[in-house]
Amino acid sequence: MSALLRVSDLTVEYDTLGGALRAVDGVSFTIAPGETVAIVGESGSGKSSIAHALLRLIPRASGRIAGGRIEFAGEDLAALPEHAMRRVRGARIGMIFQDPMMALNPVYTIGRQIAEPLLLHGSVPVRRAMDRVVELLTLVGVPAPEERIRQYPHNLSGGMRQRVMIAMALASGPRLLIADEPTTALDVTVQAQVLALVDELKARLGMAVLLITHDLAVVSEVAARVVVMYAGRKVEEGPVNEVFADPAHPYTRGLLAASDWSGDPRERLREIPGTVPALAELPEGCSFWPRCPDAEPRCRAARPAELASGARRASCVHAERIWRPS
Repeated sequence: MSALLRVSDLTVEYDTLGGALRAVDGVSFTIAPGETVAIVGESGSGKSSIAHALLRLIPRASGRIAGGRIEFAGEDLAALPEHAMRRVRGARIGMIFQDPMMALNPVYTIGRQIAEPLLLHGSVPVRRAMDRVVELLTLVGVPAPEERIRQYPHNLSGGMRQRVMIAMALASGPRLLIADEPTTALDVTVQAQVLALVDELKARLGMAVLLITHDLAVVSEVAARVVVMYAGRKVEEGPVNEVFADPAHPYTRGLLAASDWSGDPRERLREIPGTVPALAELPEGCSFWPRCPDAEPRCRAARPAELASGARRASCVHAERIWRPS
């Protein structure tokens, strides 16, 4: 199946007093129509920068897409003029932001905010906009939608605000939905409800989903493929069941050992020693070697090449024992 989204060698940089920092460093991946792909990694790994780059939301005053291509339905989004990009955001690619209380405007009603993308992209006449908003709120499971459209964000619970964000993202019928940590601020019960809702809507509407998360349990439930990020670089990629059953990169193994994705209370969680390095202080060679239990002298000498085996990829010198160079 041809890719709906093809990201090739994406590089994102931010300007600082000490110079340009590379938050995303040569990352490539694809998403097929109707597929769910997850990007995982610790804070500072570049996950959200990828999501913002796809929609060209990198602040121009401090950052930029410094290289690579972002092909969506055959069109390079990185090269589009801004007026053309505005027709993509919300209409063809929707996004659920990490914190709905920050993303929603506190002075406008819920109805007005959900109607905005409908009116902006001209997909619904003004007189039909509120009827469509009620339909969307019903679709995402918000009770009494006719009343909710007159309420403000502070009148809603965290779970309801997240459902409103999903309704906004779906308003114009996007082909791709980007969900950036959609359950971070929610309790476990509401998390499960929101994830089930996204999965149900994906199946019903035929969307592809890019899920940005640090929660491996979420990935194991909803994603078909996973991209593992570390310090701005992709270190492993492949089908979720294969990567989780037999991780090729030591960082992926560490993430799995430090998480409760398996749900087995008998498993003892183990931390990854050290911390993600600051972008201004990345070590030479493999960025993970200072924390890696399998590090060798050659890991410090040069950045490892990406190796492939079938649908799987890993950037680690140890993978070459069983994989051939891609």
